[in-house]
This record gives sequence, structure tokens and C-alpha cells, in this order.
Amino acid sequence: MNLMRALEALLFVADSPVTPNDLASALVVPVYAVEEALEKLGARMHHESGLQLVRIAGGYQVATKPEYADAVARFTTPQRARMSRSLLEVLAIVAYQQPVTAAEIDSVRGVDSSYALRQLSERRLVTEVGRKSTPGRPMLYGTTQHFLHSFKLDALTELPPLHRALPETVGEGSEADQGRLELD
Repeated sequence: MNLMRALEALLFVADSPVTPNDLASALVVPVYAVEEALEKLGARMHHESGLQLVRIAGGYQVATKPEYADAVARFTTPQRARMSRSLLEVLAIVAYQQPVTAAEIDSVRGVDSSYALRQLSERRLVTEVGRKSTPGRPMLYGTTQHFLHSFKLDALTELPPLHRALPETVGEGSEADQGRLELD
């Protein structure tokens, strides 16, 4: 069996990034052999293909090269999934404060966020990750691998730093400015 071709076949049928451990397990070979073959496959694709091997969301995936994006977009005519401001707010809160309960999200936003959480769950951007060990055992939410993939992140550590913009003295600035969050 040609390991590089086998990896190429597995990556072609995978619908999400695949870790070297999962590939090694499927092919019954050591992880180091998979990692070496992935390096060779990536180099070969770089020179000889309209595809590329990318490392994303903790794994590897085959993707089209950026120079063919316009042609692929015209061919597939993708529907852009637009997100409302409220969905983006809830997604940011979950991403930066996970694991987080719906009540904690509501507390930050000042409004009910259950609809936004349902929408984000349906889009596979957030998921239930457990229950908080407090009375009532509320559900905890966190981001998914699909979130990382959608925002082209390898890990949550790649999120931009979050800075709180709070007045130095109580009563300084407008009430709307207090508690505002800014991203760098």
C-alpha cells in the first residue's frame, strides 16, 4: 500500500479536518509515518495540483488553492450564511468565556439569548459541552471544531486578545460605555 496515496484518499473523503492519530489508526501505521507522508503529500500537492494540504482545526484537510477560488465560487455558487449582530455577539461570548451557561450569556448581553444559541447550534458553531455543578445544573456551551474551521483557526488560542474598555473611575464616561468589550 502506498501510504501517501492512501492518505490522499482518506483526506479526500473526510468532511472535516482529520488528525494524524486518526489517520494512523485508520491505516494501521505509526503516527510518525503518517506525519512524514503528510509532509511529502503537502509538498507534492504544492507543486503538482490545484489542491493543497492545509492544517486547520487541529487536523489536516485537502482544500483548493486560493488562486482557483474565483473559478470554484462561480462553479459552486455558494450561499453565504450571514450572521446577525446578535448571533455574532453570542458566538463571541461563547468563544471567549467557554464553558458558559445561557444565563451567563444573557447577563453579559442583557437580553434572552436562547434563540441565538439554538441558531448557532443548528449551524454547528456551538454545542453543549456539559452541565455546571450548581443548583439546577444548567447546560454549558462551548465552540465546536466547525467553529474553528469556519473562522480558519487551528486552536482557540489564535483568537485575538480581548480587552475590556472600562472607565477608570466609577461614574466616568456614559452608561453605555461601561462594560463595553473591544477586540484588538
